[in-house]
Amino acid sequence: MPLKDLPADARPREKLLARGAQALSDAELLALLLRTGIQGKGVLQMAEELLQLQGHKVAEGGNAGFGGIAGLLNATADDLKRVKGLGPAKRAEIVAVLELARRALAQQLQERTVFADPQAVKHYLQLHLAAKGHEVFALLFLDSQNRLLAMEELFRGTLSQTSVYPREVVIRALHHQAAAVVLAHNHPSGTVQPSRADEALTQTLKAALALVDVRVLDHIIVGPGQALSMAEKGLL
Repeated sequence: MPLKDLPADARPREKLLARGAQALSDAELLALLLRTGIQGKGVLQMAEELLQLQGHKVAEGGNAGFGGIAGLLNATADDLKRVKGLGPAKRAEIVAVLELARRALAQQLQERTVFADPQAVKHYLQLHLAAKGHEVFALLFLDSQNRLLAMEELFRGTLSQTSVYPREVVIRALHHQAAAVVLAHNHPSGTVQPSRADEALTQTLKAALALVDVRVLDHIIVGPGQALSMAEKGLL
């Protein structure tokens, strides 16, 4: 059903203005971004289908969903380009929303102590790493007050392993004059449970960085829709 045929109080735009954004479902918020559907499919139906279907691959000549709003917002511009009905303007708006979210979280982490809000750190890393189809090892470089100086993706690998070089990690920490770091990597398989290799790598990097007086505050493992802190699990 086209949005114009809905009762006024059920249309996403009017509902948002009257009751606030929190009153809208994920599909309604997405429909506001998309604005129009395609022939034979209203914008709300299109939004619901994109959110409900699973997987990041887009079928040739049709649509595939992204597994919820987080998955969609983690999609790349190339992912969106292959979705039927998403023209340049719609793709640009969705990518812009993702970038604004990243920048807002980065600003929060730059302006205050990172561990004043551990969930913000996890959300920030999820936005950057959760949707990648290959493993990426990244670092958050922090100042003496644990505020964010920079984030860098240092290494990338296959679905099963990433080669991480302690010497390069130490060099980048010294480059940023970091007092501390947060290690992070993603598990494209979906599980965020650390492997023995993850635990061993954490201890190796912790020892290497200690030689230059840089502390390892955490190692966060990210998967679609979730993140695990090794520090919170007592594994650091």
